[in-house]
Amino acid sequence: MTYALIPGAGCTPYHWRPLTGELRRRGHQVIEVDLPCDHPTAGFSEYADAVVDAIGDASDVVLVAHSLGAMTAPLVCERRDVRLLVLVAGMVPRPGESAEQWWVNTGYQGSEEETVDAFFHDLPPERAREALGELRPQSGAPMSTPHPLRAWPDVPTRAVIARDDRLFPRDFLRRVTEQRLGFVPDEMSGGHFPMLGHPGELADLLEKYRLSGCD
Repeated sequence: MTYALIPGAGCTPYHWRPLTGELRRRGHQVIEVDLPCDHPTAGFSEYADAVVDAIGDASDVVLVAHSLGAMTAPLVCERRDVRLLVLVAGMVPRPGESAEQWWVNTGYQGSEEETVDAFFHDLPPERAREALGELRPQSGAPMSTPHPLRAWPDVPTRAVIARDDRLFPRDFLRRVTEQRLGFVPDEMSGGHFPMLGHPGELADLLEKYRLSGCD
């Protein structure tokens, strides 16, 4: 089994490391994808290229996409044979919708400010500051371009939301996920980065999905 981890806006493989360790201890191959998020002209098509290249010839792939990464993941599913797609605090796109339009179309009323309090409030202070410092600038290139998605891929899909997410409060993201994907997401502990604060719980969910016969 290969887990391919797609980061959110401005994130790096650092933000997956605790989950990566959990999954590798359970005997799985893990690919931490590094997206060209700071490239001034790279959009979601180029992000999908990066994921496909990182996966290479790996088989039996589970894609796990965090936050903005949920806009890249379905494009990868159009190009690769993927066993399962899991969204973690995911921004579920609609065909032709830009990332900027997503905020308006979903009725989002919170703050997009990147702070320790918004993102990492459930981590110890030193780790929270480190996690914030690991974020890279996010290029605006994918934000204003219509999303190239034609239709949601015919791949088993699951979604996870965090109960204490301050960026995407659980009632908001539950509604958006249900409206756009037609099912109620599962809930787990943590803030917007549950893979940092609660990697064991998230790994348990991923393994449950994998073993539940999603083929």
